[in-house]
Amino acid sequence: MVAKCYRLNLNDEHKRRKMLFSMTAFARAEKNAGDLQMTWEIKSVNHRFLETYFRVPDALRVIETKIREVTRQSIKRGKVDGFLKIEYQSGGSDIKLNDEVLEELILSIKKVQAKIKTGDINPIDILRWPGLLEDQTDPSQEVEDMAINLYNEALDKLITYRGSEGKHLDTIIRSKLNEINLIVNSIKSDSKNIQITAKEKLLRRISELETSVDSERLEQEITMLIQKSDITEELDRLSIHVEEGIKIIEEEGGHGRRLDFLSQELNRESNTLGAKASTPQLSQQAIDLKVAVEQIREQVQNIE
Repeated sequence: MVAKCYRLNLNDEHKRRKMLFSMTAFARAEKNAGDLQMTWEIKSVNHRFLETYFRVPDALRVIETKIREVTRQSIKRGKVDGFLKIEYQSGGSDIKLNDEVLEELILSIKKVQAKIKTGDINPIDILRWPGLLEDQTDPSQEVEDMAINLYNEALDKLITYRGSEGKHLDTIIRSKLNEINLIVNSIKSDSKNIQITAKEKLLRRISELETSVDSERLEQEITMLIQKSDITEELDRLSIHVEEGIKIIEEEGGHGRRLDFLSQELNRESNTLGAKASTPQLSQQAIDLKVAVEQIREQVQNIE
């Protein structure tokens, strides 16, 4: 048996790069060969970068470099944990205690106990020490190849699950971007009325003061106040960010970090819009915007 190296063909790779992938998934692959039963379990969770950790029997640590490399080729972000379990159904595994390691370990523990003057030796903790228990069954090249090939199978499942969850995230994010776009367009259509309403409100308050004010100076001040509360730029930037969001989703690779940055920009513009809100309706629309943006931010944290 020759261990195959996990590779996607160019067409599959091109399609894969245009998909959103979740960083959270779990996969399991099992295989029986004679009295040997082998199981790989892989789970991945959110992480800023790619981090891999594998637990394999000491006798098979030689395969770690290979499986770490195929993981790096297929996954760009996330914390990936892999656990390989091997069982022999007919007593094929001969576990032996490494007396030399045990003596050195006990000696070291006694030195520590002498200094801290406390602490009991827990046999279970000692047995967990790397290299203390030796599997006398020397794994053949065939077993190594089997472990690598089975890992490839489990990794393939993991990527499939990440892709399935990614499709769900794609739908949610597109829906929220569309919701933001609808709110922005609604505000744009009402923007002139908002300015007129704000001006009338300000004039009404001034008239209630029952004091004489230079009409020309008043008009200048009102114009300046309206300009300060103008939201045209914020609305334009929000529209641009929505378009950019769709473009990122449909482009190749690197979706997670770019969408995370985009969600921060959306949040900044919606906060500014809320601060400039001059009518109850605009305030409510700004709140709706912030809710939609926050929902996007929550989802993109899980994208590769």
